[in-house]
Amino acid sequence: MESFPIISLEKLNGEERAITMEKIKDACENWGFFECVNHGISHELLDKVEKMTKEHYKKCMEERFKESIKNRGLDSLRSEVNDVDWESTFYLKHLPVSNISDVPDLDDDYRTLMKEFAGKIEKLSEELLDLLCENLGLEKGYLKKVFYGSKSPTFGTKVSNYPPCPKPDLVKGLRAHTDAGGIILLFQDDKVSGLQLLKDGEWVDVPPVKHSIVVNLGDQLEVITNGKYKSVEHRVLSQTDGEGRMSIASFYNPGSDSVIFPAPELIGKEPEKEEKENYPSFVFEDYMKLYSAVKFQAKEPRFEAMKAMETTVANSVGPLATA
Repeated sequence: MESFPIISLEKLNGEERAITMEKIKDACENWGFFECVNHGISHELLDKVEKMTKEHYKKCMEERFKESIKNRGLDSLRSEVNDVDWESTFYLKHLPVSNISDVPDLDDDYRTLMKEFAGKIEKLSEELLDLLCENLGLEKGYLKKVFYGSKSPTFGTKVSNYPPCPKPDLVKGLRAHTDAGGIILLFQDDKVSGLQLLKDGEWVDVPPVKHSIVVNLGDQLEVITNGKYKSVEHRVLSQTDGEGRMSIASFYNPGSDSVIFPAPELIGKEPEKEEKENYPSFVFEDYMKLYSAVKFQAKEPRFEAMKAMETTVANSVGPLATA
């Protein structure tokens, strides 16, 4: 199998721009994932985020995890469990309204740092969306406009730690799933692996590369590209040794009232497809309500459910507005 795509974004500014754009195109079409290096976020900032995130876990969350039901119940496990994730997490909301001042136990310096980090990730997310537009033949800013809705995109960060697990064969760090949203940027531990994606029926490791940002595409980009790009199933394996694994995933998603639909310019561009349009139109908030109940199930029934909802709405009120 070909090696996981690692792409240097600084080459977009020189003679290798066309080659780099082709690498991004191939990664989006055939992997649903790629890893960015030389992405413009300073190594100093990333090192500080990693250091303070690990310190926060040790200080405020490690003991709580050890006392949790999932940890105390591990000794009694004899077979694999499919309704538990071996992770310790907290969430930061950035857009449309930040909750960073309200999350308990965060030191002021860490709050300030994560706010700066979020700003850099937001900027990189929007730059990447415009690169996708360029590769897709969509006007610059198309994806940002769709994501914006009436107020702003939804943007937030999930900070996770995956502690060492005595029975990694019985409990996943995070069960297999596709991400519901738009574009996801992940700053992960460069010393401890564990993230895998499903490609051609095989689980493939996403390599931990120091100071890299892993990018993966969510369900909404699959819909907007009419299946040209796919959201890909991925998971996190539990590990037995070491200090555990850190993962900071930032989700740049559509606004709650954004209407998601296949871009008209991309319908009918894939001649091998029998149908012109394979995906439904829906309001992002409606999709998220469904997703929250069936996150760890296959994505295709979610799309079918939204298509059925679309048909019901169309039959009762006429065509669904998509612009």
